[in-house]
Amino acid sequence: MLCQIVTIPATDWTAAPSSQDVEDAQLALEQGNVLHFTALPFALSAAEGKVLDATLADPKHKNISLPTEGEALRGMLGDTALQETARGLVARFREHALGLVDAWLPHYRGKLRLAPTSLRLNRVEGRKTSWRKDDARLHVDAFPSRPLAGERILRVFMNINPDGAPREWRVGESFEDMAQRFMPRVPPYRPAAASLLAGLGVTKGRRTAYDHLMLGLHDAMKADMSYQAEGPQTAVSFPPGAVWVCFSDQTSHAAMAGQFMLEQTLFAPLSALRHPQLSPLRVLERLSQRALV
Repeated sequence: MLCQIVTIPATDWTAAPSSQDVEDAQLALEQGNVLHFTALPFALSAAEGKVLDATLADPKHKNISLPTEGEALRGMLGDTALQETARGLVARFREHALGLVDAWLPHYRGKLRLAPTSLRLNRVEGRKTSWRKDDARLHVDAFPSRPLAGERILRVFMNINPDGAPREWRVGESFEDMAQRFMPRVPPYRPAAASLLAGLGVTKGRRTAYDHLMLGLHDAMKADMSYQAEGPQTAVSFPPGAVWVCFSDQTSHAAMAGQFMLEQTLFAPLSALRHPQLSPLRVLERLSQRALV
């Protein structure tokens, strides 16, 4: 079964939808599908348009980001005026993204943990990186240095390309189908190694068996070039103005093309979910027949 794109023609970031629309959206999201909002307004001012310049991205940083505590913007070059304009743009998107999540996913209200908000200026095509960091390969998100122990990765994306260029993605098969395919390739979990990595400060906390398995699935997917070319997948095009939401630790995805995007990450505990049995943790525990955290 492939991940599905669920189109939502909402025109207001914070307007409360019907209770049935809320239930349908939450179930679709927790099944690993992508919510695609096609008509949410987010106009850029002339000053904000000047921020969309790839030469302003500091090559020492992966993305331009606004920390959760409202500090100065990180990862951006340029003068003070440009910095402040960019900070205002990112902060405005954060406010809109949080309003959208609050309206459409009220079951999560008060339970989510905020992560930095990012502005991505670089073009996806032609990036030079290692195969593990190559996000043009189908993958599910897992953090090598930040164990989550089952906590979910909820992401809100928006294409703000001023030239009409879409953000091109591929989405793959369901999480359970993918896990059944790649779990046999993941090496055994070694608790002593996890403790050593934490003790040396390589990881921010001790990797659980769940984190080990998620990283193994991430790597196995990206390393299998036959799967990348021939595995179950479909192409998706998100035009400028599109907003899309998914659990990126569950939705198999790959970013193929595009430039200029805003992104908000939120972490959701398992207790926040409406359907926790659909989460990667519960699916992997069922498939492996053991507790993973």
